[in-house]
Amino acid sequence: MAHLNAAVDGIAAVCHITGISSVYETAPVGGPDQGPFLNAVVVVDTARTPWGLLREMLIIERARGRARHTRWGPRTLDLDLLVWDRATIDERGLSVPHPRLQHRRFVIEPLLEVWPDVCLPDGSAVCAVSDEVDRQGIARIAERIERADAVGT
Repeated sequence: MAHLNAAVDGIAAVCHITGISSVYETAPVGGPDQGPFLNAVVVVDTARTPWGLLREMLIIERARGRARHTRWGPRTLDLDLLVWDRATIDERGLSVPHPRLQHRRFVIEPLLEVWPDVCLPDGSAVCAVSDEVDRQGIARIAERIERADAVGT
């Protein structure tokens, strides 16, 4: 939870946060055998480009000890850029919307909690795919992430 708290604080230092989801504990999907993950979604308003925001997110991950050894393996923090308005970006190192967004309940559920009318670039509503994704071992465990500067208390 401390890594999530620090991530939100780091994002708040470079963007205006407009929403923070509850925290969800989820079973890992893919990768080696490992314990559960904590997941949350943060919605931001920023003047940064998608690449600029991604750079900041990678800095935050490294500051929390993120090491990239095993794909989908254990990690301290994994920040993903899920959607960027209705833009489609498919470049080496950055794919938006996130290529597995529609197949991950641990992404869809917190995303819809803070942005219920979010759409994909083709105009389809993310909520339309939420019923097609199984439960994937997800449980809401906390109402909010604790922040030093508490948004919308």
